[in-house]
Order: sequence, then structure tokens, then C-alpha cells
Amino acid sequence: MKKSLIALALSGLAIAPVFAEEAAATPEHSVTGNLGLFSSYRFRGIDQTFGKPALQGGIDYAHSSGLYVGNWNSNVSSGAGFPDGNLEMDFYGGYKTTVGDVGLDVGAILYYYPGSEGKVLGTGAQSGAVNNKELYVGASWQFLSLKYSYAFDDYFSLRGWDNNGNSTGKSTKGTSYLDLSANYDLGNGWGVNAHVGHLNLKNGYKGSYTDWKVGVTKDINGWVIGASYVDTNAAGKCPSPADNYQFYCFSSMNTDNGGTLGTNTNKLKDAGRGIAVISVSKSF
Repeated sequence: MKKSLIALALSGLAIAPVFAEEAAATPEHSVTGNLGLFSSYRFRGIDQTFGKPALQGGIDYAHSSGLYVGNWNSNVSSGAGFPDGNLEMDFYGGYKTTVGDVGLDVGAILYYYPGSEGKVLGTGAQSGAVNNKELYVGASWQFLSLKYSYAFDDYFSLRGWDNNGNSTGKSTKGTSYLDLSANYDLGNGWGVNAHVGHLNLKNGYKGSYTDWKVGVTKDINGWVIGASYVDTNAAGKCPSPADNYQFYCFSSMNTDNGGTLGTNTNKLKDAGRGIAVISVSKSF
């Protein structure tokens, strides 16, 4: 499939000069998909599958004007903050363009967890499915990209908490995430990537943290094999010391018929611990 000029510019590839009559026309509409299997799902460095594998996939539509919409999905664990939920569905849309050799991207995204129940998170969240709504703006140049995301509602349905983990009722609206990433093509199907990000979580004790990743990929006939190391400085020591609450110490959980939180204290994990992740994925 031929890539559009916009896609080529955003990826930092050089376009050789050609005569106008020889240049391929930019398609007005394009639809692409992706599918991948990962040994663990880490979102902003935090474990979403309680150490188990994740099957992920999505579909994207793009218009030659720069407008786009898409959907992406993954299995998750209820213990990652989605009581009774086991699926993440992301819906997003925005606009991409280029200014010189800089790519620009602005849009909005909804993270939605069908079947989950926010009110049993224990932080004063509202009833209904856990969700998160963000606006984002990004820029890319050659192999570098920078993206800023801003939650304009309670961050993943959470309300603020104090140093004992008790709800303060304060909104987590205004939580933001800054992401700096690099993806470099080594040739012959090999690539290296790196990332550092910082979450600034509003009104949540020890909710803010920094995460980072380094990795390598190999493209084999369109199948991309990846290996990376992901780590954070998130407060996730398990079990949490009595005088030092650790928000990112996650437990396996579900809810019973009475709507209360059921926790297996024998299954605790530091959700921000360092981990190696291997994957295989394909775009089509």
C-alpha cells in the first residue's frame, strides 16, 4: 500500500523529487488496521494486565485533509483499577498536518472500560463504567516526537486521596502527561526506540511519577518483533507501609453482588516495577 505524503512527512522519510505527472495521487480516504500480542500491557509505564499477556488491535480512518478517527482495544485486568472490567476500548479523533519538516497532531481521546464499576474504586468516584477523557497535542521531527495530554474530567474516574489512601473528594481533572519518544530506523528491518514520560496527577498522594522505556524491533515480512524494558519510579511498594501509602501497589480484585470491593491480599503487585516486554505485531 502506498503511503500518503502526510504520512511520509510525519515519519521523517525523505521524498525524492519527481515530475508531477509521475507522482502518485494522495488517496482521499485510507483505512489501516493493526494487531499485536504483548507479554504485558503497560500504559504510561503502569501494569494494566496484572503481569499477564495482552491481545491488542485497532482500526484507523484518515482523510487527505488531515482529519482522522480511530478505535483501539486491549484486554485489561480489574486489578489495574477497572473493577469487574476486562476490556479497554479507546476512541479518538483529530487533525494532522505538517509545517516544513515538522508534523503536528491535535485531537481528543476517550478511554472506556465496558462492564467496569467506578464507584467501588474507593476514591469517591461516580457510579458507571470507568473512563478517561483527554485532549492532546503533539509534534514530530525526524525520529523524535513530543506529546502533551490533558484530562478534562476526573482521571480514569478517580477522585483525590490522602496519604492514607482515603478519599478527599477532590477532582483529578487537570491531570496531565508529557511524552518524549524516539524511534530510529537502523536499516535492514531493524529499529531502536526509547521513551520517557511524566504523569502529573492532580490531588492524588504519590500519584505522580516518571516512566521510561528502551527497546529494539525487527521487521520480518511485515511482522514486527519487539523487545523492550519498561520501568518507573511510581510508588508501588507492596505491601504499602502503614505510614507511606503506595498508590501503585495493585491487588487482584472484583466486586460481589453487593457492590463492595473484593481483594485477594495474597495477590499484590508493584504496578510500576521494571519489566521486559516482548511482542509481535502487524499493520495492514
